Amino acid sequence: MRTETPRDTDNLLRLATYASTATAVVLIGVKVVAWFMTGSLSVMASLVDSLMDAAASLINLLAVRYSLKCADEDHQFGHGKAESLAGLGQASFIAGSAIFLLMHAAERLNHPQPLQEVNVGLWVMVFAIGATLALLAFQGFVIKKTNSSAIRADALHYKTDLLTNAASIGALYFAASGWPLLDPLGALAIACYILYSAWQIGQEAMQVLMDRELPKEIRQRICDIALTHATVLGLHDLRTRQSGQTMLIQLHLDLDQALPLAGAHQVAKEVEHAIMAVFPQADVIIHQDPRDPARYRHNAEECKDLPEISQT
Repeated sequence: MRTETPRDTDNLLRLATYASTATAVVLIGVKVVAWFMTGSLSVMASLVDSLMDAAASLINLLAVRYSLKCADEDHQFGHGKAESLAGLGQASFIAGSAIFLLMHAAERLNHPQPLQEVNVGLWVMVFAIGATLALLAFQGFVIKKTNSSAIRADALHYKTDLLTNAASIGALYFAASGWPLLDPLGALAIACYILYSAWQIGQEAMQVLMDRELPKEIRQRICDIALTHATVLGLHDLRTRQSGQTMLIQLHLDLDQALPLAGAHQVAKEVEHAIMAVFPQADVIIHQDPRDPARYRHNAEECKDLPEISQT
């Protein structure tokens, strides 16, 4: 099976940002036409959402390009957190669009207006759903290959587009059937959902920026890899975090105190290579602690919430 290289990952990320931006621009164009022809507030809600998508996708495009820059003297851990900053920026844009829609929905509830050319609006929303589904399929592939937080945030608000477009279709249909208040009510529901999506995206970005630990399953996998080495007695002080495409992993290995320095160093390098074979984008730092094998007792508390991870 072919292994993805860093160059493959970089190209996928760039392609995903280009596809997202292009999709947003196309949807803006068709929704502008539909809004002018129908006068529907639900279509306007979907248009505003697409405008926010375009702005967020542009931020993503710039942030991903910056995050892929190599580490330099001032950023020796790389520039990966630019992706999370982009996610935080997206959350702000999306929340702003939701508030804008809430205000207009309230105004339209007080002053209902008849809709025109409803069929045009319906077909535009159907086209928007098809284009969004195609983009989400590609983004899902990229996320699976790269685990990019920026693309994940981008995909999340495109998923909300499916609901906003579906809500717009429903509001247009019922408004044309003699229920005009359902148009602003549909826009109101869309705005509330967009606001909830903004909270989700912002929370995820903040967790990464606050150096949240990697999922327990990944940390346990790291422990299992380290303990497969016959010379390793145990490990402790495992610390992990994510920065863009890079997993930052630090741990202490417990080794026989009789090992010479060169031997302990060699064991640490072998464990490091084993971890990087499974997580090729990882940056691994290992400290070696001397232990007396006859008296060694591993302290499970040092491993946080992980099960006991020693070979004794």
